Amino acid sequence: MFDIVFPDRNEKEFVEVAEKLGYDSLVFVYPSKSGFADAAKLGAKTKVICALISDQKKIQQAKQNLVPVFVKSTGDDRFAFEKSRPDFIFELEEAQKHDYIHQRASGLNHVLCTLAKKNNVGIGFSFSSVLNCSGMLRAQIIGRMQQNISLCRKYKNKVVIASFARNPYDMRSPQDLISFFVTIGMHQKEAKDGLVLP
Repeated sequence: MFDIVFPDRNEKEFVEVAEKLGYDSLVFVYPSKSGFADAAKLGAKTKVICALISDQKKIQQAKQNLVPVFVKSTGDDRFAFEKSRPDFIFELEEAQKHDYIHQRASGLNHVLCTLAKKNNVGIGFSFSSVLNCSGMLRAQIIGRMQQNISLCRKYKNKVVIASFARNPYDMRSPQDLISFFVTIGMHQKEAKDGLVLP
């Protein structure tokens, strides 16, 4: 099982927390290759994988580094799904401002799900999106996640669930993540598969 995090020169703390929580792999996402952590210096039992976060228009350039490429949703993601094709796009639920009358503006629809399936783009569900907000906004994001889970199931999209933590103490154990996502509508198998590196 793996988790996806965004370190800021605190890789050792992330590794320590990951080992206590029971992860066997940790994906460090960086804005540039120059910041990549040296796994040997960390002395980690946990496997460390480095990845890049990219702007939607610079994905092809980032892919030349032969590492996984992540993109944070902007609310207008068709170009990413159709043309630039990152490995994963995440926090789709946060980009939209207002929900519609009959459905939620969840960042996904049948067209984007079809493109994601065709172009092998993974959909990332971020626990940090829920953890770092409260009240009405939290309820809105959970509702959007529920809609996206249903869409991903219908179109058989590749899904990952992770903490996407910016702080080591925002990480949660694999069992906690599975429990949360099962509670909001994932099947047990979908949640477990979402914690395994594709």
